[in-house]
Amino acid sequence: MFTNTTRQEGVNGRYNSDIFTSKLTPSADIAVGFAIMLIVIVSVLGNGVVLVISYRRRKKIRGSELLCVNLAAVDFLCCICLYPLSIISSFNHAWLGRHVSCVYYGLGCFIFGLCGMFTIAGISLIRYIKACYAVWIEASSIRLVCVATWLTAAVWSSFPLFGWGEYVPEPYGISCTVAWRRYHTSKTDAAYVICTFVCFVLIPVLLIVTSQCRILLKVFHFSRALSIRGIQNNLRQTEKHLSVMFVCISMGFVIAWAPYTVVSFLFIFYKDARYMAPEGFVFPALFAKSSHIYNPFIYFYFNKTFRQELRSLLFAVWPRLARKRIGVVNPIQIQVQEQTVASNQLQDKSDQRPGLNRHVVCWVSKIQVTPINDEQRADRQFLSTS
Repeated sequence: MFTNTTRQEGVNGRYNSDIFTSKLTPSADIAVGFAIMLIVIVSVLGNGVVLVISYRRRKKIRGSELLCVNLAAVDFLCCICLYPLSIISSFNHAWLGRHVSCVYYGLGCFIFGLCGMFTIAGISLIRYIKACYAVWIEASSIRLVCVATWLTAAVWSSFPLFGWGEYVPEPYGISCTVAWRRYHTSKTDAAYVICTFVCFVLIPVLLIVTSQCRILLKVFHFSRALSIRGIQNNLRQTEKHLSVMFVCISMGFVIAWAPYTVVSFLFIFYKDARYMAPEGFVFPALFAKSSHIYNPFIYFYFNKTFRQELRSLLFAVWPRLARKRIGVVNPIQIQVQEQTVASNQLQDKSDQRPGLNRHVVCWVSKIQVTPINDEQRADRQFLSTS
């Protein structure tokens, strides 16, 4: 399907319409379209909340959290800018826009995919340096890492636009990617494919897996040493939670993209394409797209600050939730009423006894409610009523 005739037809401006037609059944295309739509909705909502919370606490955000924000931006932009085209093409049973939109989609997916891979590798490496060597990396350096991930991904993904590689439809027809089959038809394209897999897939994956395994071993030995000495340290629990959270983020990304990588790798070296059914590419591609949706849930489960900020955001959007949480009866008001009744009874007794000094000093509390972290706290200032 993907031979050198495809590039020749592209040069002459006559692309075969069959390569842009879906190889799946119409019902399968509709199912794929709804599956991608579900991924887009969940990813946009989840990563959008992460970005909003990060903007609300932008002055408090730490350097290590910048890479998580960068990863959320990658997932959010990919679902907004690219996947709607794939959804519409699935419902249309053919790729819309033909070669121009195919290049746009393939280029965008390759940029976001590489940027996500580099960001995960950066998170793993920075966590490894911090946990194993106790070296803190400044926020300015992490910002440079974020910029470098985007620039590197954009530069490497743009090479097919200048003839080194090409973006073509995938075997099932309603998605576009790098022409992996060029490995058999062109030496230059074979070099591009090999460099992509070695430099931007194999090395980052090995870096991620090695770093996370070393981090887990370091945390395990440290926790075991403290437990043997009978030392209870809250910092130990916090470090364990952070380590597990970043391991889930990193390994989840690797596991989600592993089936698609394996299938693409087999498609490169399997000369006879008849043994690679188009349906075999659909499920790995959908599973790879699912990597956009689970990071917000990981943040919510492991990060207490994220849960507090999310609660604060919900109370700001829906004030009724905050009122329901406070309750109808305020215990501070009940306490003030009781103190007022007691002072009035004491004043009446002093009026009935002529020998008793009528100048009675009664201390009541002046209630001042100040919101702290969206919760009400009563601060008392005791004043004399005389």
